[in-house]
Amino acid sequence: QVQLVESGGGLVQAGGSLRLSCAASGRTFSTYTMGWFRQAPGKEREFVATITGSGARTYVQDSVKGRFTISRDNAKNTVYLQMNSLKPEDTAVYYCAADRVTTGTMATNLRKLELWGQGTLVTVSS
Repeated sequence: QVQLVESGGGLVQAGGSLRLSCAASGRTFSTYTMGWFRQAPGKEREFVATITGSGARTYVQDSVKGRFTISRDNAKNTVYLQMNSLKPEDTAVYYCAADRVTTGTMATNLRKLELWGQGTLVTVSS
């Protein structure tokens, strides 16, 4: 069973950057599609970005396209979310998820996903 631990959150001014990391335990990391999600106060959890097991394909939500980049290092069992040009509306708890699903399912069916980290808080001040 894969366990996920996020890190890298914090307080940043608008326009700044952060890189989130999600470290996974287990030997089968490369077989999992990985995703980043976020949940702002009072809102539902929403999809942010996903990447295939090999890292060959990625998909990001339109609202973060051009600002956020998802990547992974299978040798380190880690997936990253590089966040640039941050806006106050990016403020949320960010979660990573893992599952053996397609990126399409990862992006559209979060309730189906079984493996989640505990989350890391990102606060963007104006």
